[in-house]
Order: sequence, then C-alpha cells, then structure tokens
Amino acid sequence: METQELYRGRLIDHVQFVVRDLDASKKFYEAVLGALNIPLGGHGEDFFWVDELFFSSKDSRAASGELTGRAHLAFQAANEEMVQAFYQAGLKAGGKDHGEPGLRPYHPGYYAAFLLDPDGNNIEAVYHGPAKKSADAIKITF
Repeated sequence: METQELYRGRLIDHVQFVVRDLDASKKFYEAVLGALNIPLGGHGEDFFWVDELFFSSKDSRAASGELTGRAHLAFQAANEEMVQAFYQAGLKAGGKDHGEPGLRPYHPGYYAAFLLDPDGNNIEAVYHGPAKKSADAIKITF
C-alpha cells in the first residue's frame, strides 16, 4: 500500500467493508464516486480504497473472513446535478434503486438519492443546499 498523509482530529479515521464480490464493488464505487469527482485511491489483488473507505475480499489478509453487515453511508455532493449523476452511474454499475433523486424532509434543501450496492449497503449522495452565511451557521458549545 502507498503511504497516506495522516490527519488528526477527525471523528472517523477509516471504514472497511468486506465484500462478497470485490470486482462488482469496485465497478460500483468507481462509478458512483467518480460522479462525485472522488477518484479511486489505490488497489491490490484483494482490496481497493477511496480516500479513507477501504474494501477487501473475504479472503484478504486485511479481513477476518467475515462479510460486513449492512451499513448506510452518505457522501456529500456539491450540487443536485452530482446527486443525479451519482444515482445514474450507480444504476448503470449494478446498484439497485433505493430512493431516486429528490428533496427529503430531513431539513430544508436536503436533496438526496439512495442506492443499494452489490452487498445491499444503503449508499446515499446528498446535497444540503446552498451554503449559509457564517452568521446563519449553528454554533455548538461544549
């Protein structure tokens, strides 16, 4: 594997999915993340990664021989068109519809699409609407 730049202060360092069919997963994630302008980070015989999201086969030395259970991941999109491109690319790459692009009731401006990846994980692309001015931002104090 290549050396990665280390970042401190993140909530999540990395996530690993152990998948049934590595080639099908790679095809799906290259398509949907490519639509969001996120490139594949690297790959080997039994793994690949995108940013801090790592995928391996069940037999990989990076796995414990067990498939990952169902998960939900949401990727941020820069605009509604990217959400639509994510959805179309995912369908063409073997994903299954789990919610076509559109506004959702989670908060005003929440525009998202949902797909099931080859392992049944719920994968989302979301655009939260135009950025608010800093005076409108929510401040959290601990």
